[in-house]
Amino acid sequence: MREERRTAGGTTLAILHPGARTSLWDGDRLRAVRGRVEELLTECGAVVVRGAGIADADEFHRAVTRFGDPLIDSYRGGNTPRMTVSDGVFTSTEYPARFDISLHNELSYAHRWPTRLFFCCLTAPETGGATPVCDGRALLADLPEAVRGRFESGVVYRQHLHGGRGLGKSWQSTFETQDRAVVEEFLKDAEADFEWTGEGGLRVTQRRPAVRRNPLTGRDVWFNQADQWHPSNLPGDEGATLLALIERVEDLPHWVTFGDGTPLSDEDLDQVRAAAAANKVVEPWQPGDIMIVDNMSVLHGREAFTGARRVVVSMT
Repeated sequence: MREERRTAGGTTLAILHPGARTSLWDGDRLRAVRGRVEELLTECGAVVVRGAGIADADEFHRAVTRFGDPLIDSYRGGNTPRMTVSDGVFTSTEYPARFDISLHNELSYAHRWPTRLFFCCLTAPETGGATPVCDGRALLADLPEAVRGRFESGVVYRQHLHGGRGLGKSWQSTFETQDRAVVEEFLKDAEADFEWTGEGGLRVTQRRPAVRRNPLTGRDVWFNQADQWHPSNLPGDEGATLLALIERVEDLPHWVTFGDGTPLSDEDLDQVRAAAAANKVVEPWQPGDIMIVDNMSVLHGREAFTGARRVVVSMT
């Protein structure tokens, strides 16, 4: 097997070329590839398996199940729109192609989150469209001490989900049900606070740490989506436009504060984004590539793109 490395700041992306793709997912070669991927995930946190020859979602499903862990079959409670392709296989976030998706750890606002993310490129875009990655320990280390200190109280994520009409997602879409009792059971299990509104909507509050200890490495990492949940993350003037449509910030589809309730400043979030950018590795997709990400070690995002792009994802 041949290997390459792409490095920026404190982030390294490993690219593994197993060769002989006709026997890649069977027998001794599978064990060798899987063993090396595990080593590289511990070392780097993200690996691209190139030359895997994956042509469609079914073949991708068969490949990722060979890594052993059961696939997550639902995105219930997730804040971003996705479509289910098949059991345990989803589209990557349904977001306009002209915009970037900022670097983040998947479901870091939730009570439970995926351990591994498996992305697969079925159709490469004409331009852009990469899935950039950033090491969470490097991002944390590059933040000014004062900014890190302000995040010590954690992060409070707030959602205002409408009941069928309004800004953002509905609670029915978010929780994949029309049954309020099912939603309430899910939120109680997630240790979230919630209340139903008189208009048929739902307000959800989740208090989470901003920094967590990564069990894979035993080191502290940046693990939150504070910048992504803030209006300043929206492109162009969309944040200001959205704020102009509401009477108070609590009515935004999602909103975030420090753990003590203090609003996040644009200046602090600019520092977070600058640290992420300084440690970002961007590798263009090639058809058939599989990228495997340890979700607590490495943040991921998406570049704006042109042309047809089809990237699917599975989570374990």
